[in-house]
Amino acid sequence: PQLPHGHMPLPSFWKVVEDSLQQSGAQLRAFCQAFETVTPSPGTQPLTPAEERKVLSLVSKHGPDKLYQVTSNVSGSRDLDLTLLRGQIVALLQSADTKGNTSRWLVDAGGPRGFVPAAKLRPY
Repeated sequence: PQLPHGHMPLPSFWKVVEDSLQQSGAQLRAFCQAFETVTPSPGTQPLTPAEERKVLSLVSKHGPDKLYQVTSNVSGSRDLDLTLLRGQIVALLQSADTKGNTSRWLVDAGGPRGFVPAAKLRPY
């Protein structure tokens, strides 16, 4: 069977391939954006009364703009690392660790303080 583009010169053929890949990529990005807006964020989970009290105390200590939610479970592997569950609310104390590494943030988890990977936090 003859390919529909079999008669084309090679540069034109690759252009067609590239164009269709770009189109597929754009469709995939659009789908991902639509999916993210449709799925409810973990932030819609109701907080337990204990968590609510903790959040209120963090707000009063640090202000609402410092609150972040943990996006997936974190198991602290190093000294001063916190182990947190997805959905927990923490307050940002410093957006770097003691060595100035900005991928580890110092947070207050409503009692314990320690470091968490910045990639696992999002503004609450």
